[in-house]
Amino acid sequence: MEPRRTPLYDFHLAHGARMVPFAGWDMPVQYADGIKAEHLATRAAAGLFDVSHMAQVSLSGPGAGAMLERLTPTDIDAIADGRVRYSLFLNDQGGVLDDLMIARHGNQLQLVVNAGRADHDIGLLRASLDESVTMEVRTDLALLALQGPSAAAVLQRLGADLDGFVFMQIRDISIAGIACTVTRSGYTGEDGFEISVPAEHASKLAALLADDADVTLAGLGARDTLRMEAGLPLWGHELDETINPVAAGLRFALSKRRREASDFPGAGPIMTDWTDGASRLLTGLLPQGGRPVRDGAELTHEGTIIGKVTSGGFAPTLDAPAALGFVDAALAVPGTELTAVSRGRETPVMTAALPLVPHRYVRS
Repeated sequence: MEPRRTPLYDFHLAHGARMVPFAGWDMPVQYADGIKAEHLATRAAAGLFDVSHMAQVSLSGPGAGAMLERLTPTDIDAIADGRVRYSLFLNDQGGVLDDLMIARHGNQLQLVVNAGRADHDIGLLRASLDESVTMEVRTDLALLALQGPSAAAVLQRLGADLDGFVFMQIRDISIAGIACTVTRSGYTGEDGFEISVPAEHASKLAALLADDADVTLAGLGARDTLRMEAGLPLWGHELDETINPVAAGLRFALSKRRREASDFPGAGPIMTDWTDGASRLLTGLLPQGGRPVRDGAELTHEGTIIGKVTSGGFAPTLDAPAALGFVDAALAVPGTELTAVSRGRETPVMTAALPLVPHRYVRS
């Protein structure tokens, strides 16, 4: 099957992107300046990412909240109009089927789910529908992520009203006269915005944003290194059907009311780990000696296998290798010396607190 193309495909080609297949889509992995330059530009000013491969789904109707509560540990009724929540689809064993964003916007619940799990998630939602819920998969929209400390100033120069608009809120905003729905969120650890825009206006908006001197076009490569430094999990790496939210450091995604009621999928094993502690925990890893460690490398302590690297590579902000991985809980203390083993090659690593690079969200 031929990869799908986002509404910005021609824009990417015109700007020299190197395109690669990703989750069934043709996506830019990097532009001419390369991943490191795009990463550092996002940390210093602003990076513009095409994330239109992620699925945007709208739910409406009186049963929409109850439907989502049957699939997630989120208190949907507690999401006020104009607010966004990070959530999880869970299985009965407490494993993560996917992570997603849920926003209440007017009379709708708006979801954004990962491209690689979109078919699964849409199928899960459809199987849960009843006559009280209407679902629409928004193929008429593109999604842009503008991330970095200059992102707000860039949007304001294009006429966006951001007064009182803070992290994890959603709002309809006109940008250069184009009607968009914007969340102040993202997956880089920086302040930033995800901009849902009608597909027919996506290239025009991207061009206007890219024309700003503070904006650098960035691809999937920089998006991955940024989220790794920020300690943000990626499904298939730090999240899967065997990993529960407590082990992955996502206690905040379990709403208080839902915890107290223990009425969400996988509540039994998840709440046992909440109370007693998980047997393994996600931690940052800092390889020593300048050599990166890669996904899948075994982690050992005094010759015993105690974990695994889930994401690894070079961290441009740190100017050094870095990684994420799960280790036995007793060894997840920052500063613990471990060894990463891959194909018989050993690399000393030290555990580190997450995030590896501090988050800079605008909360007030």
